[in-house]
Amino acid sequence: MATPLPPTFVVPATYTETRRDPLQHEELPPLFPEKITIFNIWGYLDYKHVVGLLVTPLIALYGLLTTEVQKKTLIWSIIYYYATGLGITAGYHRLWAHRAYNAGPAMSFALALLGAGAVEGSIKWWSRGHRAHHRWTDTEKDPYSAHRGLFFSHIGWMLIKRPGWKIGHSDVDDLNKNKLVQWQHKHYFPLIVFMGVIFPTIVAGFGWGDWRGGYFYAAILRLVFVHHATFCVNSLAHWLGEGPFDDRHSPRDHFITAFATLGEGYHNFHHQFPQDYRNAIRFYQYDPTKWLIATCAFFGLASHLKTFPENEVRKGQLGMIEKKVQEKKAKLQWGTPISDLPVLSFEDFQHACKNDNKKWILLEGVVYDVADFIAEHPGGPKYLNMGIGKDMTAAFNGGMYDHSNAARNLLSLMRVAVVEFGGEVEAQKKNPSMPVYGSDHVKSE
Repeated sequence: MATPLPPTFVVPATYTETRRDPLQHEELPPLFPEKITIFNIWGYLDYKHVVGLLVTPLIALYGLLTTEVQKKTLIWSIIYYYATGLGITAGYHRLWAHRAYNAGPAMSFALALLGAGAVEGSIKWWSRGHRAHHRWTDTEKDPYSAHRGLFFSHIGWMLIKRPGWKIGHSDVDDLNKNKLVQWQHKHYFPLIVFMGVIFPTIVAGFGWGDWRGGYFYAAILRLVFVHHATFCVNSLAHWLGEGPFDDRHSPRDHFITAFATLGEGYHNFHHQFPQDYRNAIRFYQYDPTKWLIATCAFFGLASHLKTFPENEVRKGQLGMIEKKVQEKKAKLQWGTPISDLPVLSFEDFQHACKNDNKKWILLEGVVYDVADFIAEHPGGPKYLNMGIGKDMTAAFNGGMYDHSNAARNLLSLMRVAVVEFGGEVEAQKKNPSMPVYGSDHVKSE
């Protein structure tokens, strides 16, 4: 597993500073023309998000300190947490932002209501930003680029007012034509008030008389958890884990992020195959969003579940495996590349061994200097001494002993030259009068 990149927390006051992105790509330009300070930051804050994202945790904390949680309320809070979280992951994300499947009217309406209960913007607003994120990943046009720091990608991008022209374009014509999406967008405020606060409160209130617990736990605390679980898709999923399908951009796969985000943590796969209704492609990987969609399809509530061909998925995986292997191989010593070796004639090779006392042998057209290895040869020095100045290709490949892969790798560090025409066989064709050496000659000795 790859070592997680160290998170870089960026406070709003440093948004104008140019930052080095975590993958060492080119630096992103500052968001604003001036340096943000404690004196001018107030003009850049998006107050509706500041209130919604910073006040709700304080309310939840007050409720935790002043209100005892009932068992039924706790169970209801967890149920509604999953319901509204899936409204985002199965609805906003996979259904509307990526069109990874088709949902019937009942399922679509339920997901639109539950998504509103998560209070993360309308379907149209959320999907527009997310499509821009996919199209412009890790660039300055990415609305929540991970290259501006973990804090920014998690929550900071919502706390500031950012001109729309600074966010990359994304096509939402299909959403503009969707009557349900337009209805939810038009009535978004009353929907979030009812689904986000009133509904979870009255279920606990009318259900078992716990109005206070329903408000603090099922509504507010649940909302805080849903927010930050979803935000982890933009932040943690771009920092923790590894890229088994592509490492050119920041999205990562990690099971911890999957648990935190209702299955959205296999983010490297998702960025490679965004229209696949799955994030987790293996049965043992945690992806309740996928399970919900598949279950709804089984009962006829959803259809046309899109999956990327396994053949293409494997190509991406094998490409990254090959790249990692090459990176590891680059750290090892492989000797002088054959293309860089000097070229000798076979006669020159023999002459150097006979007259210059070179301890060279010839294998498959490559000359190896075995002087320092003769005494260490596992089969004893005799056999190497017999091969000095000779083409030992046949003997090496089974004429005497079929050598191991380890022996072949070790020899790579002993390369000193290559022989013109490859060796004694080709040289003998060129000069028929030249004596031929090989495995038979060695054996006869």
